[in-house]
Amino acid sequence: MVHKTPGVYVEEISKFPPSVAQVETAIPAFVGYTEKGSSEPTRISSMLEYETLFGKADKETAIAVSIVDGAVSATLADGSESKYKMYYAMQMFFANGGGPCYIVSVDQGYTNAPELGDDASGLISGLKKLVKEDEPTLLVFPDAVSLDEANAKALHEQALAQCSDLQDRFVIMDTVKDTDASVEELRKVTGDLKYGAAYYPHLETVLSYAYKDADVVIVANPTELNALGNSVVIADVSTMADLKTKRSALYNQAKAAVTGIRVVVAPSGAMAGIYARVDSDRGVHKAPANVGLNYVIAPTVKISHKEQEGLNVDATAGKSVNAIRTFTGKGTLVWGARTLDGNSNEWRYVPVRRFFNMVEESVKKATSRFVFEPNTANTWVRVQGMIENFLTQQWKAGALAGSKPEEAFYVRIGLNQTMTAQDILEGRMIIEIGMAAVRPAEFIVLRFSHKLQEA
Repeated sequence: MVHKTPGVYVEEISKFPPSVAQVETAIPAFVGYTEKGSSEPTRISSMLEYETLFGKADKETAIAVSIVDGAVSATLADGSESKYKMYYAMQMFFANGGGPCYIVSVDQGYTNAPELGDDASGLISGLKKLVKEDEPTLLVFPDAVSLDEANAKALHEQALAQCSDLQDRFVIMDTVKDTDASVEELRKVTGDLKYGAAYYPHLETVLSYAYKDADVVIVANPTELNALGNSVVIADVSTMADLKTKRSALYNQAKAAVTGIRVVVAPSGAMAGIYARVDSDRGVHKAPANVGLNYVIAPTVKISHKEQEGLNVDATAGKSVNAIRTFTGKGTLVWGARTLDGNSNEWRYVPVRRFFNMVEESVKKATSRFVFEPNTANTWVRVQGMIENFLTQQWKAGALAGSKPEEAFYVRIGLNQTMTAQDILEGRMIIEIGMAAVRPAEFIVLRFSHKLQEA
């Protein structure tokens, strides 16, 4: 500052280095089909907001009610349920700890069947719209289970490619069906496998299917008992709408039976909520596993310890699939935290990959302020101090291993360390960061031995 007039001047000198602000780590983007709404990525933060902007579930049209001598039951044949799963996935997301998220509606009105294509109503078109969105860190495709195995594979591969290109997001995958064959089909996925994790099996939930009374048919020749206890045919009803106007008592029983049919969903929506809950409670470095699932009655397939060995360690393709299991006295727990890249010692675990994503994105945003700053020792010291302060905070939070910061990480920047004179002449500032990320204790080994009796 040049002083031109006599007087007293106050100058504030900055003594503190700039800081790194940690980016959000669990902002999922759900890509799928909705009742209404915009096709552009939209940020929401509650189930009420989703219903307001995107509507509710597709109503079932294949529910049948049987009435035999006044006993009422309801069925929904396997495979006959609606192909649109987004609404139920959102319910599971918010029930399991989810918060802010993005919705990409690739088609509205439940008219076109879920498809892969990158046209206006295909899932690929929704995925491509997320390239320009900076905030999402998770990709979820609830309607991918309605594709065939080949198209689901293609969708997952394109999602992994986007994650690899942008290096700031992660894919949560489902098997298309609840079969060993579907697991093996998922393991055919290729690409940058460290950016994705798969969960199996599907989940039976406490949710009920959406329906309209007029669409619920009464099985032919329903019967009830008359005052004498004789079975007589109910001739004037064919749907639940008829029951509502003509036999209210039977209608209430039928309604209870229909709402008692439980929705089965793929686990990705619930897992996105688990990621958000664990990140909020413990941090992104904590494995999203050994955690109970809300709104879940049980997995649709019961997995034994022996069966999980084949999921966790795949001798053929090296691709791990995380199991969801029920334990006596504990309920339904997520019992795995591996990425698809099960053969990698570096990127085998979900929290390690996601922690590096967070640090990389946070430091990238923080160092952008130094673009066009002088590439000199003064700038290097400021940058190094900024990053070291941030990593020290991560170490104190338990995200980095080591008894002291020097054992947990290092930050290098400078001439003859990370840069040559030619790098400086060409305007490159190169920073090298090393981190000893904490890995989950996946296997706890207890060793026992006999202690000899002492006289």
